[in-house]
This record gives sequence, C-alpha cells and structure tokens, in this order.
Amino acid sequence: MVLHHGFVADAESNWVAPGVVQALIDAGRRVIAPDARGHGRSEKPHDPARYGEQRMARDLAALLDVLDLGEVDLVGYSMGAVVALIYASGGEHTDGHKRVRRLVVGGVGSGIVECGGVDRRAVSNESIIEALSAEDPATLQAPQAAAFRGLADAFGADREALIAQASSIFRGEIELGRIAAPTLVLAGDADPLAVRPEVLVAAIPDATLRLLSGNHMQAIGDPGFTSSVVEFLA
Repeated sequence: MVLHHGFVADAESNWVAPGVVQALIDAGRRVIAPDARGHGRSEKPHDPARYGEQRMARDLAALLDVLDLGEVDLVGYSMGAVVALIYASGGEHTDGHKRVRRLVVGGVGSGIVECGGVDRRAVSNESIIEALSAEDPATLQAPQAAAFRGLADAFGADREALIAQASSIFRGEIELGRIAAPTLVLAGDADPLAVRPEVLVAAIPDATLRLLSGNHMQAIGDPGFTSSVVEFLA
C-alpha cells in the first residue's frame, strides 16, 4: 500500500491522523506513506523548477525501485491524486500502468479531464500563491485559498516551498485511458475541487465512484473514506 498526500499536508496529517494507516495495518497491509518534496520531513527547496506533480510521480517511481517493490495498491488525495493518476497512467516514463494493482483517488473530479490537473476554476494557483505570501492572512478574500493558508500555518509548513509547488502545478494531459488498474474515485459532496467526479470516472476504463460528506478538507475525515479504501483494496 502506498499513500500519497495532498498539497500542504503530509503523511501524518493526511493518512495517520484520520486513521487510514491504522485501518490498513489492521487489515493486514504493509503501508508506505512518503512525504512529498516540499512537505513534512522531506527536503524543501525553494526553486519552482524542483516541483510539480510530474516530478513527484518520478519520485514515487524512484521510491518503489529503491524499496524493490513489485505490484502496489496506490492511494492519492488532491495533489497526491494527480501524482497517482500520472504514475498509474505510465506518465513521466514510469511503469505505473504495469505496477499499480488497484488505484484510489480522492479530492479530484472533472478538473483532471478539463483542466489537466487540480481544478483551477475553483481555486487558482495564483490565489494560493497570494494566500501563502500574505503577511496578514486575515486580509485574504478567496476562501479556498485562505483555507490552504490556514492549513499551512497550522502545520508550520515552509510557505516558500509550497509557493514553489503552487507555481509549478501540472497543467498537461493525463492519459487516463492507459490506466489498467481498477480505480475508485472518492469525492466530497461539497468539495469545489472535486465537482462532477463522474466525468473523471467515465475517462478511466475501470472506475467506480463513491460520494462522501463534506468539502475538500472534510471529506477525508468522513468514516466512509477509510472504510471505502480498506474494502476496495481488500
């Protein structure tokens, strides 16, 4: 089991705190949950050229090679979902379309198909950069971007590293039709970053959808998120 967290978060906040890791361990799974570059305990360069979900997909490929792993089940949320979809489609010259046995992605929807990554119609990377750069977060007007700033402050994150990632988000086309793994799409019913998830489901050859309660920050805390992951990957 490999779990890839979302933007601003890390493995601890995204997977350990909500109980996902423990539930998978209780189900008899070995769990690997890396911190992406710029996040958690990983290195945090400030050069935007060092970032982007495509680079993170190559990081994921390198990690699995170092650990000498064959087939894996892969879960990604938000930014991590983009990374997981790139990898599972065999993008960035990886072999993820052969290596991923089952795939779960959450916190994304039609934006993957229509925007080529995170849904920038709901929250632009420019607004996120503004929110992360603001001296006083109380002055921020864009609620979605302000939520990411609040999360960054709560985690004591390196905001310059996060700005570098926000400046380098993936904007290309993911070859979703190459994903061979059965896929589960999880989306909060009030998540503006995961609107019309059925569009994403239709673009992946063998995909199903489950709706959860809450917005982008809340959906992963819905008990149905963890139970769906465990059941789908059993």
